[in-house]
Amino acid sequence: MNPGAFKMPPDRFGEEIAASYDSSDMFKPETVDPVVDFLAAAAGRGAALEFGIGTGRIALPLAQRGVPVHGIDLSTAMVARLRAKRGGGDIETTIGSFATTTVQRQFSLVYLVFNTIMNLTTQDEQVACFQNAAAHLVPGGCFVIEVMIPALQRLPAGETVRVYHVSPSYLGFDEYDVVSQGLISHYCSLSDGKGEVSSLPFRYVWPSELDLMARLAGLTLRERWGGWKREPFTKDSTVHVSVWQKNAQ
Repeated sequence: MNPGAFKMPPDRFGEEIAASYDSSDMFKPETVDPVVDFLAAAAGRGAALEFGIGTGRIALPLAQRGVPVHGIDLSTAMVARLRAKRGGGDIETTIGSFATTTVQRQFSLVYLVFNTIMNLTTQDEQVACFQNAAAHLVPGGCFVIEVMIPALQRLPAGETVRVYHVSPSYLGFDEYDVVSQGLISHYCSLSDGKGEVSSLPFRYVWPSELDLMARLAGLTLRERWGGWKREPFTKDSTVHVSVWQKNAQ
């Protein structure tokens, strides 16, 4: 697949999102620590490349474990916050789409967490992402993805919208397009009497589809879990953490 065939996607994570991103529950130690434990073990004594490094939620604590980390991210606003943090200036980052942007070195681990594979809104881009990951891996190196399981079985018959959060100050719901595997997440918040509404497009993807993308890129599924603590992956899992290994050449 020719990387030049893709246009640079829009940067949907600008200053407004970056300014509040670190206040999320995703940054709590009980959420971050299991991710870092898993990835540090996967990296071993090698270096890691994070696709979608953002503000360094995972990269910074992983680097503190002694794993050299390089990052790729399209959002200059998110990366600016990473660089402003303690230790953030020591992490090399490259601005660009992680589907096609390259770094002139190889790694023992490439990882892509918290549904970020879905930021690529076409199947071709997701396939290119796997190819890009494989190109950056040493033989035997691993590509790790964390992503949700599409909640289609939780949709009432004929419905396309699923509400996932309701509180006095926040409403979040997903709108599914089951033909194109499109998903638009809508966020409605209320603060100081002012309401804000935003929406972001995604493309949901099934584990079996990801496995095929991996095979096309020369990767083989090594393990799949229902969470970062290696919970069993079952029919009731809402997320999966999958590890594909680069085939020996």
